[in-house]
Amino acid sequence: MKLDSLSKLYVHELKDLYSAETQLLEAIPKMQEAASNPDLKSCFAAHLDETRTHISRLESIFKQLDFEPGGHKCVAMEGLIKEGEGLIKSDIEQKVLDAALIASAQRIEHYEMAGYGIARTYAEKLGSHEAAETLQLTLNEEGLANQKLTRLAERKINFLALGAIG
Repeated sequence: MKLDSLSKLYVHELKDLYSAETQLLEAIPKMQEAASNPDLKSCFAAHLDETRTHISRLESIFKQLDFEPGGHKCVAMEGLIKEGEGLIKSDIEQKVLDAALIASAQRIEHYEMAGYGIARTYAEKLGSHEAAETLQLTLNEEGLANQKLTRLAERKINFLALGAIG
């Protein structure tokens, strides 16, 4: 698709988000399994459920636009996930890995927040107010997930990593 209009760019952004979210369906369970802290495991489990909801919302928007959600690969998310997988496979102390997993997850959250903010703005400009509200809802949830990760890191995980012998 030639990106020669804001509406086509909007669809492109939605496809990028859809690809990013579907890639996370495979990545989050790996992060959850690699985590040792029960609160972090729980955080990943909750975000996996949210990710399924986000995908469903995007599919609903695509249906309204009469476009298929697939056909695009988000290489940025692929790279972020590969970085996280590299940490998991590396020689890293478990408490430090938990801190690294949070850092990796927050990079992912920030990428998603940027994407949802962009798509929401395009939807508003194109007069798709219902889609804009849906995208804003997801953006809010991504922000809350990021805040939960921050609190967990600042109140517990980073202190445990600090105490790791290295």
